[in-house]
Amino acid sequence: MFKITLPQLESHLWECANILRGSIDSADYKNYIFGLLFLKRLHDVFSEAEQHPPERGDGVGDGDKHTRDAHLFVVPENSRWHRLQALTEGIGAAINEAFAALEAENPVLRGVLATIDFSDTERLPDKLLQQLIRHFSAIDLGNGNLSEPDILGRAYEYLLKQFAADAGKKGGEFYTPSKVVELIVRLIKPEEGMRVCDPTAGSGGMLIQAVDYIKATGGNPQRITLHGQERNLKTWAICKMNLLLHGLWDHRIEKGDTIREPKLLEDGELILYDRVIANPPFSLSNWGLEEARTDTLARFRFGLPPKDKGDFAFVQHMVATLAPNGKAGVVVPNGVLFRSGAEAAIRRGLLEEDLIEAVIGLPPNLFYGTGIPACILILNRNKEAAKKRKVFFLNGASGYQEGKNQNFLRDSDVQDIVSAYEKWEAVDQYCRVVEHSEIQANDYNLNMARYIDLSEQEAQIDVGAALAKLRALEAERGEVEGKMLRFLKELGYDA
Repeated sequence: MFKITLPQLESHLWECANILRGSIDSADYKNYIFGLLFLKRLHDVFSEAEQHPPERGDGVGDGDKHTRDAHLFVVPENSRWHRLQALTEGIGAAINEAFAALEAENPVLRGVLATIDFSDTERLPDKLLQQLIRHFSAIDLGNGNLSEPDILGRAYEYLLKQFAADAGKKGGEFYTPSKVVELIVRLIKPEEGMRVCDPTAGSGGMLIQAVDYIKATGGNPQRITLHGQERNLKTWAICKMNLLLHGLWDHRIEKGDTIREPKLLEDGELILYDRVIANPPFSLSNWGLEEARTDTLARFRFGLPPKDKGDFAFVQHMVATLAPNGKAGVVVPNGVLFRSGAEAAIRRGLLEEDLIEAVIGLPPNLFYGTGIPACILILNRNKEAAKKRKVFFLNGASGYQEGKNQNFLRDSDVQDIVSAYEKWEAVDQYCRVVEHSEIQANDYNLNMARYIDLSEQEAQIDVGAALAKLRALEAERGEVEGKMLRFLKELGYDA
């Protein structure tokens, strides 16, 4: 029996964007395509289960992902795909009804599909929606038609990457390049049984890669607690769909502003996590200074960041949510390392409590929509004895693949950084372990150039070879000049 492969599925799904191109903004493709993809997937799995109901003892409840897929969601008649296929008008309203009915039957989906509105007939006329539905109808997304278990999740991640590139600046609001996420995950090493949180969850890629890492290192991916919070309602919905399509049902992703209204609480206190991972918005202005002044959760005890730069608000929130053995990885702009004033005071507090374990400099132009130089901070509440009162600096700025519009980390670049971090040894012009006393002498400035020689080594010049080349060029010039003078003379010009 023919089964669809990942490249085939990716190509087919990306064609949806081409169908929409010109009708709506590229930044909005994801909302409509992901909504229909999710609806089609649930319909096909539900229909498959109706036709071939699982027998008792075949894996229901034993952790088998595909079997649980078929039984987690009820797809009511109003949400059936064949109903949409039969329509020639009023299609947008019918899709909205299908979403509403699906949410009503499945509390876990409450609010996820309601963020998507197909009713704008100016932008989404019936003919366009007919074309889109026909395109989705050409593939069966039931489990029996997929060539590998996690193909839907991987295709979803592919689309996120493509949509982020297509959306330009707005792409950075919901997507962090996969290799950057992989790097952070491998640095903080989540384990089976841990609580993992992303306080600026975006589309959920960091949580998913944490699960992938646990799976790759022999752990049970079902034995991990995944929490997050996301401010943008549509991005929150995309995150929820992403996790569900990856088979990650047991998660808690809250809606709302993490700084102004943190919702990951138990009995009025912040939930503590073993691993926290995030890529907050760079130097966010209007980040919530007034609310932070009256914070009752002791998140900003090292000080309040400037009103126009919220980086250390997110960093301090992450520190406040770390368990006693907790570790965090966060992407921040390089300015966090050396800016003065309130940020310098916060830096000093973090260092005096020995919370900063590493500063990893990243290559330029990795992120969608911004060329701001960035780094990764590794925070650790429980450093190993040999790492106490020390910070590991690594200059990873030169290890990347240059791209047309943005640069990329390669597998080898990620491996180099992880290996150096694990060895915790100095490598000339690359990495170094720095004592707190040296950092204190620099007024708690963490600028990479203060601790690692970033100057480019001058190339050795072979003087003899250079002179020989110069003489050869002079001789060649003389020959050409002589030929030109002869031509001029023939034309009647005296040089």
